[in-house]
Amino acid sequence: MPLGPDTVGRKLLWSIALPGLVVALLGVGHFWREARVAVQDATQVESLALAEFVASTFMLPQPPGAAAHGAVTEVLHSDTRLFRSVEDVRVLTADGIIRWSRNPSEVGTKHREAARLTRPGPETARSADGVTEVVRPLGGPECGGCHTRGEVPGESVLQMRMLEPALHQQLTHVFGGALASMALFAILLALVIALSLHFNLTRPLRRLSAAMGRAEAGDLLVRADVRGTDEIARLGAAFNQMLARLTAMKAEEIDTHRDLELVKEKLALKDELEDRLRELSLLFDITRSLNDTLELDELLDGVTRLVVERLQIPEFSIMLLNPEGALEVRQAWPEHRGSEGLTFALGEGACGRAAQTHKAVYLPDVADPTSIFARRGLSADALSTGALLAVPMVHAGTLLGVVNFQRPHIASFSAGEIELLTAVADIAAAAVKNARLHAETVKLTMTDPLTGVPNRRHLFQRMELELARAQRFGTPLALLMVDVDHFKRLNDLAGHRVGDETLRRVCDILRTRVRKVDTLARYGGEEFVLLLPQTTKQDAMDVAEKLRRAVAEHLVLSQPGLPGGHVTVSVGVSHFPSDASTQEGLVDSADAALYCSKRTGRNRTTAFEMGMEIHPGRERGPHAPPAEAAATTPPGGVAKA
Repeated sequence: MPLGPDTVGRKLLWSIALPGLVVALLGVGHFWREARVAVQDATQVESLALAEFVASTFMLPQPPGAAAHGAVTEVLHSDTRLFRSVEDVRVLTADGIIRWSRNPSEVGTKHREAARLTRPGPETARSADGVTEVVRPLGGPECGGCHTRGEVPGESVLQMRMLEPALHQQLTHVFGGALASMALFAILLALVIALSLHFNLTRPLRRLSAAMGRAEAGDLLVRADVRGTDEIARLGAAFNQMLARLTAMKAEEIDTHRDLELVKEKLALKDELEDRLRELSLLFDITRSLNDTLELDELLDGVTRLVVERLQIPEFSIMLLNPEGALEVRQAWPEHRGSEGLTFALGEGACGRAAQTHKAVYLPDVADPTSIFARRGLSADALSTGALLAVPMVHAGTLLGVVNFQRPHIASFSAGEIELLTAVADIAAAAVKNARLHAETVKLTMTDPLTGVPNRRHLFQRMELELARAQRFGTPLALLMVDVDHFKRLNDLAGHRVGDETLRRVCDILRTRVRKVDTLARYGGEEFVLLLPQTTKQDAMDVAEKLRRAVAEHLVLSQPGLPGGHVTVSVGVSHFPSDASTQEGLVDSADAALYCSKRTGRNRTTAFEMGMEIHPGRERGPHAPPAEAAATTPPGGVAKA
């Protein structure tokens, strides 16, 4: 299998074999170059020496009749090794004409490189393309004996060209073969190293890498193939041990995650249980707080305080259904923002819709134009943005009102909070119902069911307060006792239904003619009591007379047997502090004055005087004037007052 481009084997091959091959080639090339330079230098030295020898041969004396420089020719044509390598020998004149040549056919011609060869200068040797050329000045006084006819001695040039010696060629071949052998050796060495690295390094590493890749992908059960005892085998063994530990840790992690999930579930259940307990505790506190009072105003104030403090509701309001059938804001938070007293019809806005459907209405964003929202807000700031929850207060199928919860943030009520606030509204509904039942019960115990005015119990409570106030501040207090004349005869002649209607009509006449601070109560039977705070005795007599005349004038019954056909009343007046200083004394004094009016003819007003309490209407004391003098109105007449 060949080595891949990114394997460790190839990297090692390039880092070991290639530098060795390059160094070997560079060494062989360097030595080859040095040998070639040495051979060229030796050849040039030899060529210079041979040129010197040839030049000296030209100066040998010539036998008479011999050819010119025949000795030179014989020497050059000798079969010695030294002259065998001489290729060309020429003698050129200063103008480049070949004066003498080893090749006689060139004599007299001009050399093609005459300009280079005939330049004046010292002896030179130059090697190129396996040929060494020597250029040497030739001639002088010694040549003057022969060359005298128009020739200038010393202006000739000897050019000799020698072939490269066989030794140099052998060295070149030897170094070329060495280079080829080195390249072949490098190739064989690279192949052997590559195979060795493949089997001993790359393939084991590839198997180990594949095992690591599977382990990285999550297969912790895979194991590396361990063969041998080298470093890679030890690395694989260490990797297998690591995987074994990771497998154990993974198993422990799975067990830990399972345990954590169980713990999370238990914690979630615990948190849910704590939330439920907190909600139950809150509902218990609300129930206990609301049951501490049966007064409706205190109850509504307590609900508002608990909701704002315990439930963290910044905007809150309670609406109750008023007698007209509309929702009226009875309590709101924050206070004093103009919300109290606002009314909403059923079906109007979120609160009206909740009241109409008896179901909670949740608006996550009150600014959403598609929401069903009240056209009038409980406060300008509260309903401009945020969330609104309107929960109806329903008890036993009866709508009592609506509770509105508001927050400034959008969608700030969760499903759990809505459920909790619905429970709070149910508790508040039960508390409001109990408060109303209590108020009705108190009203029944303090109010006369026939006439609708306070009864005797409420009268005495009110009288106790007014008397204490009068004693503290030194103000007068008057008490009027009113009795319907001939009421028993009316019941006997017309029946009890007419008698009850008569009492209601008398009560209406009295109630519409007194002040709001005055107290009108039914004392018992056909008797009524009026309590007049800060009223003098004379003013009380005037009021009593006005009431007596109003009854006589406005209450007419066409009943046979009733005197005059009119219903009349008799009135007795007592006063604090002139007549009595106690509650019982005031009542007894007014009762005595009333009986005086009864005894003296009825349909009259009588003020209490000392002695009346002994024999009302008869004797009033040893020094008192006649009883008739105490009556301000004669029988059947009109009061003088």
